[in-house]
Amino acid sequence: QVQLVESGGGLVQPGKSLRLSCAASGFTFSSYAMSWYRQAPGKERELVARITSAGGSTNYADSAKGRFTISRDNAKNTVYLQMNSLKPEDTAVYYCNAHLYVPGLVYDYWGQGTQVTVSS
Repeated sequence: QVQLVESGGGLVQPGKSLRLSCAASGFTFSSYAMSWYRQAPGKERELVARITSAGGSTNYADSAKGRFTISRDNAKNTVYLQMNSLKPEDTAVYYCNAHLYVPGLVYDYWGQGTQVTVSS
């Protein structure tokens, strides 16, 4: 079955770094665009970063530009989110998403999330 398993979250001080990983299984990882979303308490889930299936293109939320880097290793079926210069407002549950659109069909898978807390 399809699984997306996030790891790497935790408690970190402002200004520090974390690297999130999302291990995928049960589908053809290399065919899917992969994204990281986050949801803070009381807020809607928002896109943080996205990478195309082959990794040739990325895009970021304005809040992530210059601080976060999304990457993927299709040989390992894993997507990463390197987060630097973390701020308290980055505190949220971070979710991994796999997305594939073919004419007439959309495939959309989610992980269970990993908590990131930025606090001194």
